[in-house]
Amino acid sequence: MVNKVHCAHILIKSEKEAKEVLEKLKSGKKFSVIAKSVSCCSSRKKGGDLGFFTRGKMVKEFENAAFALNKGETSHIIKTQFGYHIIKRLE
Repeated sequence: MVNKVHCAHILIKSEKEAKEVLEKLKSGKKFSVIAKSVSCCSSRKKGGDLGFFTRGKMVKEFENAAFALNKGETSHIIKTQFGYHIIKRLE
């Protein structure tokens, strides 16, 4: 079982905008560039990079999605109390 993951994310307030962001990613736009331009998390300055984190550090929905991803994989839209996330597993 993996104990820690390195992820980046894009946090958006509306589901509609999250769907638009997901479409941009699917069309080949770079994750970090989109994160810097649209994410409402302070991690946007680092292209959404959250660094490494262990289980129990993030809200459950986010954690479950992050730990289920393979390296290089991007999640579908994850809804939490903070908004809508799109997560990319970096390592």
